[in-house]
Formats: sequence, structure tokens, C-alpha cells
Amino acid sequence: MQIPDSWPTTPEEAIALQDRLRPRVVAENPAPPAFRTVAGLDSAYDDDGNVAAVAVVLDLATLETIDTATARGHTDFPYVPGLLAFRELPTTIKALQSLSTTPDLIICDSQGLAHPRRFGFACHLGLLVDLPTLGVAKNVWGDYEEPARERGSYSEITLDGEPVGRALRTRTDVKPVYVSVGHKIDIDTACEQVLALTPEFRQPETTRRADRLCRRLLAEGTA
Repeated sequence: MQIPDSWPTTPEEAIALQDRLRPRVVAENPAPPAFRTVAGLDSAYDDDGNVAAVAVVLDLATLETIDTATARGHTDFPYVPGLLAFRELPTTIKALQSLSTTPDLIICDSQGLAHPRRFGFACHLGLLVDLPTLGVAKNVWGDYEEPARERGSYSEITLDGEPVGRALRTRTDVKPVYVSVGHKIDIDTACEQVLALTPEFRQPETTRRADRLCRRLLAEGTA
């Protein structure tokens, strides 16, 4: 992992860092993908800036949970749309470092390229850990048409006329999720993995399991 010694403390510094790192994102598969394990991440924080982060690793073939790790931290970085990574990344990385398994793929409950500066949380994390990452968001940044009603249907998400991701229907007649590349993966492969992880529900199993544990830890004040 390429963990920085310090993090931006102001929105201006954070935006400058996003602009500087954005050209390093690789929006394709460097090698034929062979994902056996996949990690899901989630973070939650309270009004006092206390942060809880969780990493949950699943066997992609069986969807069995094979590893979990948690971390707790604190953030003074302000809440600014488009800069949430700077509130959550330091604690998330602590959780990833505590895993006993190095996942082949990381799925973030956030944006990747579907971000105003084309550098969402999933892109930033992917560069830091040098692993394939993708974002699966509940809400969209950009324009899209509703995909067809059947599971597996998708439509393109665009920002300023540029394709940045896909609205992907993971359940028939259920609101789509919004998938975008983070790092070292292409959009076709990203959508394939999301569908593999949604056999029953709208959200990937990685996200669902991480979310449940994360919220419980924050409520209990332990991690």
C-alpha cells in the first residue's frame, strides 16, 4: 500500500490532490481477471466525527465470508460532496491493513469515475492499495436513461457528455445501482462482478455485510 504520511486538511488541498492523481487511474484490466476473493467496504460516522470502517472479504464462488476487519478513527475534515473520501479513507485503510487476506477485488459503496472530477473514493483507494477497485453507488452523479426492467439490463451514465459508468439493474423491476470503474478494471468486468454478487438483493453481498457490521460498531462505539 502507498499510504500517505499526511492527508489534506482543506477542501482546496483535497481537490488539488484529486486533480493530480486522476491521470494515474487505469480504466481497464491489466491482465485477464481471475477474481477468487472480493472485499466489500463501508464506513459510517457520527456528528462528532467518529468514524467506523469495515472490510469484509467473500469467496466469490460461494459468497461465503472468509475474513473481516474493523477500524475506528476520527475526522475533522468537513463534509463536502465529492470529497467524502477524505473523511473515510484513513480509517478504511486501517481496516484493510488488518485483514489477514489480500482480496483480488475491492467493491466500494461509493463512486469511481462517476464523479465530478472523475476521481471518486474507489479511484483514490485503488491507487493507494494498487488493487482492482470499483464503485457501486446507491445514487447517481450524472445523466442516464432508465435501463430495461430485466435484471442485467443497463444504460450509460454520462457527465458533460462523457461516459463515466452504468446504471445497472441487479433485480428485475427494482431501482438500478450505479457502477463505475475505480482502478485496474474495465466497466464490462465491473458489471459482471456486481451481478455475480447480487443473487438475491439490489446491493452486492459485500456491501450488505459490511454495512450491517459497520453500523453496529458505530452504534456500540467499538471497533
